[in-house]
Amino acid sequence: MHASNRPLILVTNDDGIYARGIRSLVEAVRDLGDVLVVAPDKPQSGMGHAVTIHGVLRLERVDYGEGIQAYSCSGTPVDCVKLAIYQVLKRKPDLLVSGINHGANSSINVIYSGTMSAAIEGAIEGIPSAGFSLLDHSIDADFEASIGVARKVVTRMLSDQHLPEGLCLNVNIPRARPEDLRGIRVCRQAKARWEDAFDHRTDPTGKSYYWLTGEFKSLDTGEETDEYALHHQYVSVVPVHFDLTAYHTISHLQQWEL
Repeated sequence: MHASNRPLILVTNDDGIYARGIRSLVEAVRDLGDVLVVAPDKPQSGMGHAVTIHGVLRLERVDYGEGIQAYSCSGTPVDCVKLAIYQVLKRKPDLLVSGINHGANSSINVIYSGTMSAAIEGAIEGIPSAGFSLLDHSIDADFEASIGVARKVVTRMLSDQHLPEGLCLNVNIPRARPEDLRGIRVCRQAKARWEDAFDHRTDPTGKSYYWLTGEFKSLDTGEETDEYALHHQYVSVVPVHFDLTAYHTISHLQQWEL
């Protein structure tokens, strides 16, 4: 990309480069800096932090409109980030944004999310990053409120000269009209999990296959959590990081006789 005094913003997602959500995210940030889009060529939801190590990766130029350089990638969301930094840009962008995801990535869903893994990969690279998700899985979801939220968060990130190293924000937006949102809350991740189930089916040849289903269970009643905020029509913003150390149990484990 050409040299510019404007911030360089990398945009990616896990729903694929043609999803309405990523188009909406580009719309939200396109006049805030120079925008590069590198996103999967097909949906990659639930890929987590997967990377491609036993196959080739391909990049194809995509027409994304005037002023936007865009590529589709045959790999995962994390592959997209790596290729964008080390092959397309050959330098780190000033900001990475991922989404806007079709569906929630609150609480434990951050572990499975390709949207958030792309943002976390940015944070690992030392790039301030944010993942945005709308609580609506519909292909024709209304992203008007999400565009406003994304623009507000990105503007604040770009103007903050004291962001901590490795910052990554998990931003979830209720399904609502802009006027019905009650505000934005900085929260902690709620304690929740999926109670998995599998629908056992038989294909036309008589062979068995399984379809993952399940029920989401929130185990947390705290009013400072993302699930509480979203349930009460607030946007939730959870700062997350890639250090998975359980610091609270180190002193206990040090007492083991190993």
